[in-house]
Amino acid sequence: MKTIFHSAASRGFADHGWLNTHHSFSFAGYYNPEKMHFGALRVLNDDSVEGGEGFGKHPHQNFEIVSIPLEGDLKHGDNMGHSGVIRKGDVQVMSAGKGVVHSEMNANADRKVKFLQIWVFPNKQNVEPRYDQKDISKDHVKNDFQQIVSPNPDGAGVWVYQDAWFNLGDFEKGFQKEYKLHKEGNGAYIFLLKGKIKIGDQILNRRDALGIWETKSFNIEASEDSEFLIIDVPMEVPEAAE
Repeated sequence: MKTIFHSAASRGFADHGWLNTHHSFSFAGYYNPEKMHFGALRVLNDDSVEGGEGFGKHPHQNFEIVSIPLEGDLKHGDNMGHSGVIRKGDVQVMSAGKGVVHSEMNANADRKVKFLQIWVFPNKQNVEPRYDQKDISKDHVKNDFQQIVSPNPDGAGVWVYQDAWFNLGDFEKGFQKEYKLHKEGNGAYIFLLKGKIKIGDQILNRRDALGIWETKSFNIEASEDSEFLIIDVPMEVPEAAE
């Protein structure tokens, strides 16, 4: 088993006034050649947007983009005709494919919206763009892994063009459970939202992350009540598909 530890403090940070953002991997003005991606996981941004502000219309191509709200309300709009609001307990996916233009705005003027913005390299290029959002709150579980993203359109949560699985964990203090990687050649990037967990000999505190690969499974133990995200992705960056 191989691992790489990313402390919360090691992330890139930018204060744009309307946006405070932490970058787990090189993004925009933050560049670290040792933190370009983790396998097919290219972007993990921890964003906080002021009331009434947000990301105006802008384009993307050939990324699977997943947004997970942590607090507040996020308003989406795109050139495919979709519009809606997502909040904690929802998950949003957009397959940018051959090209899409979208906006993500704080739906409220009087409070912040906080969310994770995650980009994954797809295994198919130039697909027809698509959008989806789902309420995953009804499937919330304690002391287990809750799937919120998979490659399967019929699976729990939303689906992506990649052999990638995202799971949320909400563990009570003292609970531990083994996580089994879904596919040979995949690795897992564990991002701790709050609390304290232990994986092997590594202790993670709030917003720390640990990448794990070349193993079939690993154990997660909660030293405190903890919430975390597991991003299970191929370790080989896919070549452009025809």
